[in-house]
Amino acid sequence: MPPILQRLQQATKMMSRRKILLLVLGCSTISLLIHQGAQLSWYPKLFPLSCPPLRESPPRPKHMTVAFLKTHKTAGTTVQNILFRFAERHNLTVALPHPSCEHQFCYPRNFSANFVHPATRPPHVLASHLRFDRAELARLMPPGTVYVTILREPAAMFESLFSYYNQYCPAFRRVPNASLEAFLRAPEAYYRAGEHFAMFAHNTLAYDLGGDNERNPSDDAAYLAGLIRQVEEVFSLVMIAEYFDESLVLLRRLLAWDLDDVLYAKLNARAASSRLAAIPAALARAARTWNALDAGLYDHFNATFWRRVARAGRACVEREARELRAARERLLRRCFGAEPVLRPAAQIRTKQLQPWQPSRKVDIMGYDLPSGGAGSATEACLKLAMPEVQYSNYLLRKQKRRGTARVRPEPVLDNPPPRPIRALPRVPQGP
Repeated sequence: MPPILQRLQQATKMMSRRKILLLVLGCSTISLLIHQGAQLSWYPKLFPLSCPPLRESPPRPKHMTVAFLKTHKTAGTTVQNILFRFAERHNLTVALPHPSCEHQFCYPRNFSANFVHPATRPPHVLASHLRFDRAELARLMPPGTVYVTILREPAAMFESLFSYYNQYCPAFRRVPNASLEAFLRAPEAYYRAGEHFAMFAHNTLAYDLGGDNERNPSDDAAYLAGLIRQVEEVFSLVMIAEYFDESLVLLRRLLAWDLDDVLYAKLNARAASSRLAAIPAALARAARTWNALDAGLYDHFNATFWRRVARAGRACVEREARELRAARERLLRRCFGAEPVLRPAAQIRTKQLQPWQPSRKVDIMGYDLPSGGAGSATEACLKLAMPEVQYSNYLLRKQKRRGTARVRPEPVLDNPPPRPIRALPRVPQGP
């Protein structure tokens, strides 16, 4: 036989073996899905071969200890719900606030481990609002905890803060006709540093991260650089709200979770009538100038976010994000009907799904379950759309029933947790 025909025959045999191997792998994965029992699965575990989920061999186990710094008006409630549901599925303990702190860890005070309900200690997961305090969180959370947070573009975030906290923040209440434009035209006329809830009116991201929100980086650039360095020393991932699905892809890769684990329903969203359809450019510039510290934080971590996407493989991350969106749409249709829509609280029949309303001027939307549902699927859908207050109360009752005996999760010494951003190698490429 001529050599060229011999090589062609060998290549054909190799292709046949590869097809058989892929078929076996596919069947094994399908079998695994079938035998998952009562746990609902909305996303196939077999990833496209062009986009492998993780390169480790053997694969890392799912990371179970996570502290999420829930910043204000950054889609943090949706991330919190993801973490709450993951904790429930894996029987993990969620740190929850003491009743005297309501559903936040006594914010805006600096966080203390004493603010945590004793029935929820020691925890595996923390995801409620707090003002960051590195030492106190280290005292509470087990070794090996992965720290993550999320930031949002400061102008869009400030518009949301102004609308949501208009009846609570004195600086906002002073503004005639509740005009965001009037406030940003002369913020010093309305703002009083140090008064109650003043942090909602000035550099809220910096305050949540434990920084001094009164600093101006144009006067003290070293302070912003130092705050960035402190964040990078602790947090392994800073997500970006404008790229929420891509952020979840990076989160699930960081924690060795499945895409299944980060499916979500959008929570705590304002009705269109309660927000600006678009922020004029001049207003956005004024908001960024007034919140210059937040703008500096966002710009830095937005850049590091895209460098991280590049390291993971941008095409791969974007493909997973598309698959996540498609799986999420399927999930929402299964849970809330063929055309799932966000509804005003007054139109939501299921009491456990009625979101808290900050004032009569702001409508917070939510989902409702179709009538007649029952069983494990309905329970899973209920948790998917459950607002923060109801879910926190439910978890507290559940963890109280489990008793006070807790086993503190041991650090995995032979499989160290992901490193903070500061420890990660830097590469020059951008988005």
